[in-house]
Amino acid sequence: MRLDKFLQISRLVKRRTIANTLCGKGAVSVNGHVAKAGKMLSIGDVIRMPGTSTPKAEHLNDSALLSTGLEDPPEAEYEVLELPTGNVSRARAPTLYRQLNR
Repeated sequence: MRLDKFLQISRLVKRRTIANTLCGKGAVSVNGHVAKAGKMLSIGDVIRMPGTSTPKAEHLNDSALLSTGLEDPPEAEYEVLELPTGNVSRARAPTLYRQLNR
């Protein structure tokens, strides 16, 4: 499965276009190497990408992040546990990966 599709199906990013943008900027790596959106994933791969500093950080705009001093949110690492063949429910999405750092 393609990296951008996995990020969208697993709901690590909201939309596939956002996943493509992150990959295009070199912000996503797989197994320690910067990865393009079309990178084919395997079970056990480790994805590293920008995370959020707080659960509600996704609701903040850029000026709010700058005013709080959180210009670069910490990176998050996820291990791929399952590669689905189609779309998955919102409840099942978190079972596709395991967060390695918290």
